[in-house]
Amino acid sequence: MSLRLRIKHQLSDFLLEAEIEVHQGIAMLYGASGSGKTSIIKFVAGLMTPDEGYIELNGVTLFDSKRGINIPAHRRHMGMIFQEARLFPHMDVRANLRFGRRHHVGRDAVVVDEERVIEMLGIGHLLARRPQTLSGGEQQRVAIGRALLSNPQMLLADEPLASLDQARKNEILPYFERCASELGMPMIYVSHDPVEVARLGTHIVALEQGRVRAQGDAVTILHDPDVNPMGVRAAGAVVMATLLSHEEDGVSLCQAGSNILYLPPLNAQPGASIRLRIPASDVILAKGARPHQISSLNILTGKVMGMRSGTGPGILVSLETGSGIILARVTRRAAGQMGLQVGDECHALIKTLSVAPENIGETSRQILP
Repeated sequence: MSLRLRIKHQLSDFLLEAEIEVHQGIAMLYGASGSGKTSIIKFVAGLMTPDEGYIELNGVTLFDSKRGINIPAHRRHMGMIFQEARLFPHMDVRANLRFGRRHHVGRDAVVVDEERVIEMLGIGHLLARRPQTLSGGEQQRVAIGRALLSNPQMLLADEPLASLDQARKNEILPYFERCASELGMPMIYVSHDPVEVARLGTHIVALEQGRVRAQGDAVTILHDPDVNPMGVRAAGAVVMATLLSHEEDGVSLCQAGSNILYLPPLNAQPGASIRLRIPASDVILAKGARPHQISSLNILTGKVMGMRSGTGPGILVSLETGSGIILARVTRRAAGQMGLQVGDECHALIKTLSVAPENIGETSRQILP
């Protein structure tokens, strides 16, 4: 996938000006409510028209204000997924899935087999049921399937998990991962949730008040509260690891750089690549000798690379470890009592059970023909 756009549009509250270029995987439009995320996805879909600019997908111009080009939405071949499933209540699940099937397939469409989608989404047992008998998570899985079976050039997901509770979000997130890794489906995904951004994003576009604040990978955007549109409370480390084994006591062992991490039980096979988000608020720091006889199994030793103060009582500490940068959010009082300074050797303590399931994702599923 190659998406290039430069658009300008006057919204009711602010002027949206964005220049974005993405080439693969899942592009996340990340920002607070009212930052322009949904407007951008509607411009790409053809549901809104920018005042000026251009949008180009895979070398084909979808919109160009100067050249008078504006391909209508039905010819752009996008698979839309909304906050609500928007299923037809008078149709069963199979009919809803087939409603979006397009007989004309675009040049760059990703064509997938119906039975394969049903199997991947785990909805085979739901085919004869009506939407009103399904849970919120089941409805959203059907909505994903309908979008995939429309033979789209790409998926456009507008905060698709926003109306679900955390348990249902945890249920759905792996299916978006599989859409990208197994099917090779390009995607633009709108979210204000750092968990979803860390789990899914290969290219993050941080938006604030209609402007692109920063672009880059999840590590770059989520590490830096100056560019993270959700601020210091959303700051956290993104760590890549390889699953080594599942232990008899229920703990999963992962290799993260030079460190072994002890994590809650993972639903993955040894050898799988894991993407792990560690919120800065979940990390405890210790100076001096490596701690012993404590309940935290994960002790990552490193060097303090930065200490950033805000207007409140907290400090964000950046620690360079053998697993990459780890962030810790501590009080100024605690840092003062420790005598913590840039350059100090320090230990980051992370409890195994403090790593929430939604902060762990698998990234290594093979793309099948």
